Amino acid sequence: MANQPAVMKSPANKKDFDSAAATWDDKPQRVRLAQEVAEALVRHLGLTSAMNVLDFGCGTGLLTLRLQPLVRTIVGADSSRAMLDLLNAKIGQAELDNVCSMNLDLEQGDTLKGKYHCIVSSMTLHHVRQLEPLFAQFHRALLPGGMVGLVDLDLDNGLFHDDNTGVFHFGFDRARLGGLLTAAGFVEVRDLTVTEIVKEAGNGTSRPFSVFLIIARK
Repeated sequence: MANQPAVMKSPANKKDFDSAAATWDDKPQRVRLAQEVAEALVRHLGLTSAMNVLDFGCGTGLLTLRLQPLVRTIVGADSSRAMLDLLNAKIGQAELDNVCSMNLDLEQGDTLKGKYHCIVSSMTLHHVRQLEPLFAQFHRALLPGGMVGLVDLDLDNGLFHDDNTGVFHFGFDRARLGGLLTAAGFVEVRDLTVTEIVKEAGNGTSRPFSVFLIIARK
Protein backbone atom coordinates (compact mmCIF):
# COMPACT_ATOMS: atom_id res chain seq x y z
CA MET A 1 0.00 0.00 0.00
CA ALA A 2 1.22 3.51 -0.77
CA ASN A 3 2.89 5.21 2.15
CA GLN A 4 0.57 8.12 2.77
CA PRO A 5 -0.82 9.53 6.01
CA ALA A 6 -4.26 8.61 7.26
CA VAL A 7 -6.83 11.18 6.27
CA MET A 8 -7.69 13.27 9.32
CA LYS A 9 -10.82 15.17 10.18
CA SER A 10 -10.85 18.46 11.94
CA PRO A 11 -12.01 17.95 15.55
CA ALA A 12 -15.59 16.75 15.69
CA ASN A 13 -18.03 16.06 18.45
CA LYS A 14 -17.72 12.78 20.26
CA LYS A 15 -19.98 10.10 18.82
CA ASP A 16 -22.90 9.20 21.08
CA PHE A 17 -22.33 5.48 21.53
CA ASP A 18 -24.65 5.43 24.56
CA SER A 19 -27.68 6.03 22.36
CA ALA A 20 -26.53 3.35 19.90
CA ALA A 21 -25.94 0.69 22.53
CA ALA A 22 -29.44 -0.81 22.68
CA THR A 23 -29.40 -1.85 19.02
CA TRP A 24 -25.65 -2.35 18.60
CA ASP A 25 -25.83 -6.13 18.35
CA ASP A 26 -28.74 -6.11 15.89
CA LYS A 27 -26.61 -5.80 12.74
CA PRO A 28 -25.61 -9.25 11.42
CA GLN A 29 -22.63 -7.69 9.63
CA ARG A 30 -21.28 -6.35 12.93
CA VAL A 31 -21.69 -9.73 14.62
CA ARG A 32 -20.02 -11.49 11.69
CA LEU A 33 -17.09 -9.06 11.80
CA ALA A 34 -16.56 -9.77 15.51
CA GLN A 35 -16.37 -13.49 14.73
CA GLU A 36 -13.90 -12.97 11.88
CA VAL A 37 -11.74 -10.68 14.02
CA ALA A 38 -11.78 -13.16 16.90
CA GLU A 39 -10.66 -15.96 14.60
CA ALA A 40 -7.81 -13.82 13.23
CA LEU A 41 -6.65 -12.81 16.71
CA VAL A 42 -6.68 -16.38 17.95
CA ARG A 43 -4.77 -17.54 14.88
CA HIS A 44 -2.07 -14.85 14.92
CA LEU A 45 -1.65 -13.92 18.60
CA GLY A 46 -1.45 -17.42 20.04
CA LEU A 47 -3.92 -16.73 22.85
CA THR A 48 -3.75 -19.24 25.71
CA SER A 49 -5.49 -19.98 28.99
CA ALA A 50 -2.54 -18.42 30.84
CA MET A 51 -3.10 -14.93 29.40
CA ASN A 52 -4.70 -11.80 30.86
CA VAL A 53 -6.16 -9.76 27.99
CA LEU A 54 -7.61 -6.27 27.52
CA ASP A 55 -10.15 -5.50 24.78
CA PHE A 56 -9.92 -1.74 24.17
CA GLY A 57 -13.14 -0.23 22.81
CA CYS A 58 -15.10 -3.37 23.61
CA GLY A 59 -18.60 -1.96 23.09
CA THR A 60 -21.19 -4.55 24.08
CA GLY A 61 -18.56 -7.30 24.21
CA LEU A 62 -19.06 -8.94 20.82
CA LEU A 63 -15.33 -9.59 20.58
CA THR A 64 -14.61 -9.78 24.32
CA LEU A 65 -16.97 -12.68 24.89
CA ARG A 66 -15.66 -14.61 21.91
CA LEU A 67 -12.16 -14.49 23.38
CA GLN A 68 -13.25 -15.06 26.99
CA PRO A 69 -13.31 -18.90 26.91
CA LEU A 70 -9.74 -19.01 25.57
CA VAL A 71 -7.88 -16.85 28.11
CA ARG A 72 -7.36 -16.62 31.87
CA THR A 73 -9.03 -13.21 32.20
CA ILE A 74 -10.25 -10.51 29.86
CA VAL A 75 -11.21 -6.91 30.60
CA GLY A 76 -13.53 -5.03 28.26
CA ALA A 77 -12.71 -1.31 28.28
CA ASP A 78 -14.93 1.35 26.74
CA SER A 79 -15.89 5.01 27.20
CA SER A 80 -19.63 4.29 26.82
CA ARG A 81 -21.34 3.33 30.06
CA ALA A 82 -24.42 2.14 28.18
CA MET A 83 -22.30 -0.25 26.12
CA LEU A 84 -20.65 -1.53 29.29
CA ASP A 85 -24.05 -1.97 30.96
CA LEU A 86 -24.99 -4.38 28.18
CA LEU A 87 -21.68 -6.21 28.49
CA ASN A 88 -22.14 -6.49 32.25
CA ALA A 89 -25.64 -7.88 31.72
CA LYS A 90 -24.23 -10.56 29.40
CA ILE A 91 -21.52 -11.39 31.95
CA GLY A 92 -24.10 -11.76 34.70
CA GLN A 93 -26.51 -13.80 32.59
CA ALA A 94 -23.77 -16.25 31.62
CA GLU A 95 -22.28 -16.22 35.15
CA LEU A 96 -18.78 -15.62 33.84
CA ASP A 97 -16.06 -15.15 36.44
CA ASN A 98 -13.05 -14.34 34.24
CA VAL A 99 -14.34 -11.24 32.45
CA CYS A 100 -15.12 -7.74 33.69
CA SER A 101 -15.59 -4.23 32.33
CA MET A 102 -13.61 -1.00 32.71
CA ASN A 103 -15.02 2.45 32.01
CA LEU A 104 -12.16 4.22 30.21
CA ASP A 105 -12.53 7.66 28.63
CA LEU A 106 -9.22 8.91 27.29
CA GLU A 107 -10.61 12.35 26.54
CA GLN A 108 -11.45 12.74 30.23
CA GLY A 109 -7.89 11.88 31.19
CA ASP A 110 -8.49 8.25 32.18
CA THR A 111 -5.54 5.87 31.98
CA LEU A 112 -5.29 2.14 31.58
CA LYS A 113 -5.06 0.13 34.76
CA GLY A 114 -3.65 -3.35 35.17
CA LYS A 115 -1.02 -5.45 33.42
CA TYR A 116 -1.76 -7.65 30.44
CA HIS A 117 -0.20 -10.28 28.23
CA CYS A 118 -2.16 -9.01 25.27
CA ILE A 119 -4.19 -5.95 24.26
CA VAL A 120 -6.66 -6.21 21.40
CA SER A 121 -8.89 -3.64 19.76
CA SER A 122 -11.34 -3.80 16.87
CA MET A 123 -12.67 -0.85 14.85
CA THR A 124 -11.91 1.63 17.63
CA LEU A 125 -8.68 3.39 16.69
CA HIS A 126 -10.38 5.64 14.13
CA HIS A 127 -12.41 7.13 17.00
CA VAL A 128 -9.25 8.10 18.96
CA ARG A 129 -7.99 11.63 18.30
CA GLN A 130 -4.34 11.08 19.22
CA LEU A 131 -2.86 7.62 18.82
CA GLU A 132 0.63 8.32 20.17
CA PRO A 133 -0.49 8.68 23.82
CA LEU A 134 -2.71 5.61 23.47
CA PHE A 135 0.11 3.45 22.13
CA ALA A 136 2.34 4.67 24.95
CA GLN A 137 -0.32 3.53 27.43
CA PHE A 138 -0.60 0.17 25.67
CA HIS A 139 3.16 -0.28 25.94
CA ARG A 140 3.19 0.55 29.67
CA ALA A 141 0.24 -1.76 30.38
CA LEU A 142 1.76 -4.78 28.66
CA LEU A 143 3.91 -7.30 30.45
CA PRO A 144 7.37 -7.94 28.94
CA GLY A 145 6.93 -9.73 25.64
CA GLY A 146 3.25 -8.84 25.53
CA MET A 147 1.49 -8.20 22.25
CA VAL A 148 -1.05 -5.87 20.69
CA GLY A 149 -3.50 -6.95 17.99
CA LEU A 150 -5.26 -3.93 16.47
CA VAL A 151 -7.98 -4.19 13.84
CA ASP A 152 -9.24 -1.28 11.77
CA LEU A 153 -9.99 -0.01 8.26
CA ASP A 154 -7.56 0.68 5.49
CA LEU A 155 -7.79 4.23 4.10
CA ASP A 156 -11.44 4.84 3.16
CA ASN A 157 -11.57 8.55 2.19
CA GLY A 158 -14.35 9.09 4.73
CA LEU A 159 -16.80 6.88 2.84
CA PHE A 160 -17.20 4.02 5.31
CA HIS A 161 -19.32 5.73 7.97
CA ASP A 162 -22.73 7.18 7.16
CA ASP A 163 -22.04 9.81 9.81
CA ASN A 164 -18.44 10.86 10.43
CA THR A 165 -19.13 12.50 13.78
CA GLY A 166 -16.40 11.34 16.13
CA VAL A 167 -14.36 9.77 13.33
CA PHE A 168 -10.87 11.26 13.49
CA HIS A 169 -9.13 9.00 10.99
CA PHE A 170 -10.61 7.97 7.64
CA GLY A 171 -8.98 4.58 7.88
CA PHE A 172 -5.22 4.09 8.20
CA ASP A 173 -2.12 3.64 6.15
CA ARG A 174 -0.63 0.47 7.60
CA ALA A 175 2.98 1.58 7.24
CA ARG A 176 2.33 4.85 9.07
CA LEU A 177 0.44 3.04 11.85
CA GLY A 178 3.31 0.59 12.18
CA GLY A 179 5.67 3.54 12.47
CA LEU A 180 3.66 4.91 15.38
CA LEU A 181 3.85 1.55 17.14
CA THR A 182 7.60 1.39 16.56
CA ALA A 183 7.99 4.91 17.96
CA ALA A 184 6.09 3.80 21.07
CA GLY A 185 8.66 1.04 21.65
CA PHE A 186 7.03 -1.93 19.93
CA VAL A 187 8.96 -4.41 17.81
CA GLU A 188 8.14 -7.20 15.33
CA VAL A 189 5.41 -5.10 13.73
CA ARG A 190 3.49 -6.85 10.95
CA ASP A 191 0.09 -6.57 9.31
CA LEU A 192 -2.36 -8.67 7.32
CA THR A 193 -5.81 -8.34 5.81
CA VAL A 194 -8.56 -9.87 7.95
CA THR A 195 -11.70 -9.40 5.86
CA GLU A 196 -13.77 -7.00 3.78
CA ILE A 197 -16.92 -5.17 4.78
CA VAL A 198 -19.26 -4.60 1.85
CA LYS A 199 -21.57 -1.59 2.17
CA GLU A 200 -24.26 -0.25 -0.13
CA ALA A 201 -23.06 2.77 -2.09
CA GLY A 202 -26.39 3.78 -3.67
CA ASN A 203 -27.88 3.15 -7.12
CA GLY A 204 -27.87 -0.56 -6.40
CA THR A 205 -24.08 -0.67 -6.14
CA SER A 206 -21.89 -1.75 -3.26
CA ARG A 207 -18.36 -0.96 -2.13
CA PRO A 208 -15.88 -3.16 -0.26
CA PHE A 209 -13.78 -1.75 2.59
CA SER A 210 -10.77 -3.80 3.65
CA VAL A 211 -10.07 -4.49 7.31
CA PHE A 212 -6.55 -5.18 8.56
CA LEU A 213 -4.91 -6.57 11.67
CA ILE A 214 -1.62 -5.07 12.82
CA ILE A 215 0.40 -6.97 15.40
CA ALA A 216 3.36 -5.85 17.49
CA ARG A 217 5.32 -7.03 20.52
CA LYS A 218 6.64 -5.14 23.53
